[in-house]
Amino acid sequence: MAAEHGGGEYKDLVVFLAAAGVVVPLFNRLRISPILGFLAAGVLLGPDGLGRIAGSDGPLAWLTISDQDQIRQLAELGVAFLLFMIGLELSWERLRAMRRLVFGLGLTQVVATSAVLAGAFLLMGRPLVGAVVLGMALALSSTAVVMPVLAEARRLTSPAGRAGFSILLAQDLAVAPILITVTVLAALAQGGGDLDPAVLQTALLTLAPAALGLVLIVALGRLVLRPLLRSVARARSRGQGDEMFVAASLLVVVGAGVAAQAAGLSMSLGALIAGVLLAETEFRREVEVAISPFKGLLLGVFFMGVGISLDLDAVVARPGAVFGLALALIALKAALVFGLARLWGLGGRAAFEAALILGPAGEFAFVILAAGSAEGVLAPADVAVALPAVTIGMFAIPLLAWIGRDVVRRREAANPVDLPPEAMAAPEAQGQVLIVGFGRVGRLIGELLTEHGVGFVAVDSDPAVVSRARRDGLDVHWGDAGRPEFLARCGLDQARAVVVTMDAPGKVDEVVRGVRSLQPDLALIARARDDRHAVRLYELGATDAVPETTEASLQLAENTLVDVGVPMGRVLASIHERRDVFRRAFQAAQPADRRARQARALRPKAAP
Repeated sequence: MAAEHGGGEYKDLVVFLAAAGVVVPLFNRLRISPILGFLAAGVLLGPDGLGRIAGSDGPLAWLTISDQDQIRQLAELGVAFLLFMIGLELSWERLRAMRRLVFGLGLTQVVATSAVLAGAFLLMGRPLVGAVVLGMALALSSTAVVMPVLAEARRLTSPAGRAGFSILLAQDLAVAPILITVTVLAALAQGGGDLDPAVLQTALLTLAPAALGLVLIVALGRLVLRPLLRSVARARSRGQGDEMFVAASLLVVVGAGVAAQAAGLSMSLGALIAGVLLAETEFRREVEVAISPFKGLLLGVFFMGVGISLDLDAVVARPGAVFGLALALIALKAALVFGLARLWGLGGRAAFEAALILGPAGEFAFVILAAGSAEGVLAPADVAVALPAVTIGMFAIPLLAWIGRDVVRRREAANPVDLPPEAMAAPEAQGQVLIVGFGRVGRLIGELLTEHGVGFVAVDSDPAVVSRARRDGLDVHWGDAGRPEFLARCGLDQARAVVVTMDAPGKVDEVVRGVRSLQPDLALIARARDDRHAVRLYELGATDAVPETTEASLQLAENTLVDVGVPMGRVLASIHERRDVFRRAFQAAQPADRRARQARALRPKAAP
């Protein structure tokens, strides 16, 4: 059995995990994008790398990836997970706000680029149908490479990042219609230019299940997703079900993708829709934390798959044609994207950066070219040149993104050019207060913040509390705030302050540690059980710790003094003075450097 599988059934998986364990740390240390490492590893470990000299039984066979179909299936899952995470950052409201860029700039780019490329291939002597199919395939860019590159450089919310995302989203939506068009064009070519009505009817009937499937995914998602995750959340709030929540999150991604495939759509589009549906729920942030490790690993499989698919024999046989097509494609598409972006109101620097990263073709070119080849409308020689040209272009995306960022930073003026307001809202509004725990105390704090015009985002681990708050229109999320990665997803880097109101001392300590590990100087106010707990919280890095017993004593004293006739002004002054005495006593145990850090955190921040 082992020999039959070239070194074991799981040999390819072991090789990939070993490559990931070496590539990512090495490239991070060299400050090079790990994407390039995975691409290079794919070339090295594929059939045209070590596989060429390893044979099927030699010792080097254990260091090569032989089952490309298995890698391709895992890679498709990686793209689906990426689109799902993108969907989580959206909502129907945000999509409506982006409609001008998605359905304006994005669809214009798809149509215009397809037409120009088809015209170029016609001038090169290709038949009309083949030229159109080549144009549509190469007009699309790589969501799977561009989005991680932008995220790694923290450019997703930049003007170029938002415009690039809008165009990529429009391209993803266009894949299914393009595949239908390929079928229709193939029938047209076979009919000698006369399209049989029966063929057109068949194509339209093929599109109908896709549209129906899209409607059903949205409808079922709205009905099923929230109750499913709420039931798992209830189990987890009782101390069970951590792994159940991860399993439920994976089910949502894979299930939506498989449902979309069954309807004739791409798996990635189904995952994107599921993400958009979940973006409106209280489970959005916790799902992001659960899915993120799988997304990163499976995207690594995708990048290695791209490297493995590079046909070095085709490159060696016709290097001028392959590299010439890759360079011409990048130049032509970049020029078109730049011109269209400027036409739709994007600033020059942002348009330039977006044009560079969208110039190369993307992963959907493989799908469309394969469909055109199967339908007999593309010559094998054209496909043999186009596929390696697409792969080489994808290799160039990290470099092109770096060039774009460098040029933009060098030319950035005092007043940066930004997108129109309707383009896309930032993931979280800046300058909000993060409230951890939204029971009676947290809700009261939220009400007072709202009274004074200060926005807030809240988190709680009780799904019933979160559901009630969201029914009242409040921005409250469900999840475990004791994990730093969850706090980061809740916009901790944009927060003006964090208030921890939970009544579980151990959990409060955990949250304070997590906040301080990510934001050493952020104002952090925490609820303490008693004086000793307050001292411990100050030692952990709290800016201010409020012990329940002390505050209850001060409140009782205040009410007593007022009731016996002491003037309110003197009472308030006395209470504030005594509170300061307690605070100084609690803080006295801290090292000097920590006290200095707390003083910095207490300084008022300018409103963003």
